[in-house]
Amino acid sequence: MSLYQLQKFLYQLNRDPAVRTLYGDDPAAALSRYELTPEERQAIEAGDVGLLYVLGVNGQILMHFAGWLGIPWFDYLQRMREGVRIHGPVRAGVYAMTGGGQSFTAGGGQQQDQQQ
Repeated sequence: MSLYQLQKFLYQLNRDPAVRTLYGDDPAAALSRYELTPEERQAIEAGDVGLLYVLGVNGQILMHFAGWLGIPWFDYLQRMREGVRIHGPVRAGVYAMTGGGQSFTAGGGQQQDQQQ
């Protein structure tokens, strides 16, 4: 997986008007500048916030991409939860999950509180 390249593209899309213009005009050309896996490319093209989260994209970068896509805040959070439910635990990055991600998807902190 090329998490660095994936996050670099999203960061530049968030910050650089020229990248936004190129992506809006020719997504394939914009994405060709980055070494992305087919899964990463598909997630970006589909605006699949849940899969991007599971792939390990940092939430600070991802929330701006979601905003750019017009996704409201609570829908953004729900899409991340759905991403874990559909695609499994976060695979890489600072949000990588242990324990299968159960505490994130089933009752949040309640499950952790019961274990302590």
